Amino acid sequence: MKKTVITKLSILLVIFMAISLASCDYFIRRDLPEIWQDATYVQDTELGEGSKTFTFVVQVEENMVTFTIHTDAETVGKALLDLGLIEGEDSQWGLYVKKVNGMLADYDVDGTYWAFYENGEYANGVDATNVTDGYTYSFVRTK
Repeated sequence: MKKTVITKLSILLVIFMAISLASCDYFIRRDLPEIWQDATYVQDTELGEGSKTFTFVVQVEENMVTFTIHTDAETVGKALLDLGLIEGEDSQWGLYVKKVNGMLADYDVDGTYWAFYENGEYANGVDATNVTDGYTYSFVRTK
């Protein structure tokens, strides 16, 4: 009898914790601008495995999320593509990034695009930028 009660209480506790975690994400997201509702991550996160580590920042207006990325990829673009953090189309100038962290910026639709930065300096070609251990790379939604 005692074992049955403990089992039932344990199940209720697991259900309660799952609901609590889901509601935390809801309350975090509801305070963010509409575009962040599509974001894959809304809190700082550590991702990947590998011998090189860099910081990746995604910024839309005043809101940002920071990732610590571990990778063995040669380029920033490859590392971010492998982790599903960016999506885009190949163009004559390289990868045209349209989605970052699940959020869309499409110049043809609304005049926005993802500006790429390396250690705070504007950079070109995420797919041609080599990973440098300890660097910070950013995508900023720009209009």
